[in-house]
Amino acid sequence: EVQLVESGGGLVQVGGSLRLSCAASGFSFDDYAIGWFRQAPGKQRVGVSCISVSDGTTYYADSVEGRFTISSDKAKNMLYLQMDNLEPEDTAVYYCAADCLVAGGSGSAWSSYYWGQGTQVTVSS
Repeated sequence: EVQLVESGGGLVQVGGSLRLSCAASGFSFDDYAIGWFRQAPGKQRVGVSCISVSDGTTYYADSVEGRFTISSDKAKNMLYLQMDNLEPEDTAVYYCAADCLVAGGSGSAWSSYYWGQGTQVTVSS
């Protein structure tokens, strides 16, 4: 059974940083691309960043390119998202995902099959 458990969300001021973590189990990182999605209040869930651990390819939505960094520790089955220079528009529930399908740069057409329960990130101005 695939399980994804996020941690690391919280309240941060504009320009600050947060690091999200995702503990994964029930599958190998070589089986699926893994990554992060987010859902702001009243909006659809969109892709943020995904990584194909098997070949190291990373994908970022245009809105976070250059500010967020995705990484993984295959030995520990952990996925991370380092978020720097946070903006109020980054406020959302962030979901860890397995079996990412990346399509386009906005993140709106990305999809995934497995989901964690989400962790709240709030950026205050």
